Amino acid sequence: MTHRAVRLLAAAAAAVCLQAAGARAGAQSHSVLTPGAAPKSWAVPRTADGQPDLQGIWDYRTLTPLERPPQFAGKEFLTDEEIADYERRAAARPDGRPPDDARSDPSVHPVEWLDYGKKVVGNRRSSLIVDPPDGRIPAKTAEGRDRDAALRAAARSRGPADNPEDRSTWERCITRGVPDGMLPGAYNNNLQILQTRDYVLLISEMIHDARVVPLDGRPHPPASIRSWTGDPRGRWEGDTLVVDSTNFSDKANFRGSRAGLHLVERFRRVDGQTLEYSFTVADPSTWTRPWTVQFPMAKSSGEIYEYACHEGNYGLQNILKAGRATDRKSQ
Repeated sequence: MTHRAVRLLAAAAAAVCLQAAGARAGAQSHSVLTPGAAPKSWAVPRTADGQPDLQGIWDYRTLTPLERPPQFAGKEFLTDEEIADYERRAAARPDGRPPDDARSDPSVHPVEWLDYGKKVVGNRRSSLIVDPPDGRIPAKTAEGRDRDAALRAAARSRGPADNPEDRSTWERCITRGVPDGMLPGAYNNNLQILQTRDYVLLISEMIHDARVVPLDGRPHPPASIRSWTGDPRGRWEGDTLVVDSTNFSDKANFRGSRAGLHLVERFRRVDGQTLEYSFTVADPSTWTRPWTVQFPMAKSSGEIYEYACHEGNYGLQNILKAGRATDRKSQ
């Protein structure tokens, strides 16, 4: 994985991209440090070019859920007792899933393969969403609700497996997308960062996405050019790397969003072993307001390996075969 990533970065340094005007967006700052804890004296490491050195492999497993569970409504931070109880309930689940995961059906993977986080984030937050203050994804717009309803109706009318395209990009091993691929999950909770003076390479283990982020101030390409993971543009704001992504494909569905998705990510070293990561997403056609997620990533001393999504994976093939068998029975 590491050698492949280096080759990608070297190739990217010679790439020439189309240019056009782009938009900027900001994100609120929320520290990953425990409330009331004073940061120790520590100097941000630098690359040979003087940039903050974010390189390495970062592990972002956590038990803290994306949205605040109903049991913690109105509570931004948890007490020691609540944390201990939440972590105890997670450890007691035989399927390895977090306490608020309502699924009881067996995983497609053996339990020992799963790698859910077992600890809540160090700042004691009850959710990874830090804005809105209620820790929940904002309500959908009328357009967003209508679009979701139309998709559900279309799926019912033609069946869930008439064509491969009816299945998600994740099932088809195309991409988990961003920022979905940057959210803690059942396994592969790793990010690798490589840097040169002019580019940053972000490699998500889930599902082997490699995003090349130019730092030279070039604008986004024309709106007619779209991609699964958007078009990223990076800049430094002090010691924070800001990655601004637009030009998403209509096929890139992040929790109902479409081509209007605007993603702003922030990466900041807070100590020798911790990278603070946050993102803000906005899509006026989907949500009534932007929303922000923030959590820490821990420095890893190990390697990551390419997620071989299709090796020995017959799930999609079997789904399509079953769909065809169902069609024949109904004729």
